[in-house]
Amino acid sequence: MKDLFSEHSELYQQARPTYPQSLVNSLIKQLNGFACAWDCGAGSGQLTQLIAPYFKQVVATDLSQNQLDQAPALPNVRYLQQAAEQPVFADQSFDLITVAQAIHWFDFEKFYAEVKRTLKPDGLFAVIGYGLIQLDDTDLNQRIDQLYHYTLKGFWDAERRYIDELYQSIPFPFEEISMPQFQIELSWTGPQLWDYLNTWSAVKHYQDQQHVSPLASLQDILQIQQPIGIRFPILLRVGHLAASE
Repeated sequence: MKDLFSEHSELYQQARPTYPQSLVNSLIKQLNGFACAWDCGAGSGQLTQLIAPYFKQVVATDLSQNQLDQAPALPNVRYLQQAAEQPVFADQSFDLITVAQAIHWFDFEKFYAEVKRTLKPDGLFAVIGYGLIQLDDTDLNQRIDQLYHYTLKGFWDAERRYIDELYQSIPFPFEEISMPQFQIELSWTGPQLWDYLNTWSAVKHYQDQQHVSPLASLQDILQIQQPIGIRFPILLRVGHLAASE
């Protein structure tokens, strides 16, 4: 598993979008128990804090202690620094295991072995993510699209392709459940969008190699304060353990 986000963990916590309550409600309806959940690759707790109210206990893990340090303190949540593929949990511990915007960095085979080991026989496993940002402002949307597909081409880590492929190409050795489609809908100012773009791993790679920001041409236009309507398509794979496991 890669750690690309420790260095800018505070910005990540402030600038990354949160998930819609409708998505959480849909997952909760699928559950058989509410004793314990594991949010893996939790980062600064964007999803952790949304699922915490439903469980007696939640364990949130991440490779980056810097990220976890930015997460909200909640009475029933324990934060642990550990790799997704090497958790310290007992067999059949969890009613729900979630991974939000992180599965593409994992070693699938090793992580899935741990999911199968630690998930209760009637537990639920949910892989969640979000795709490329979409803006209501047509001109700005084209500029972001140009940035993503052309300016930053060659600077994205190879694993990013799983997001471009909407998580449909990741292996998923579970009995999959059909789920509704969801999207994140937000209203951001220019500076909020600027902060979000600065959390892109490819932006950091570009700056490290080219010694100039790939966002320079957007800096002036993103000083605008009027709200910009934005959307992120939600990526979602949800399943149970196969009957034979």
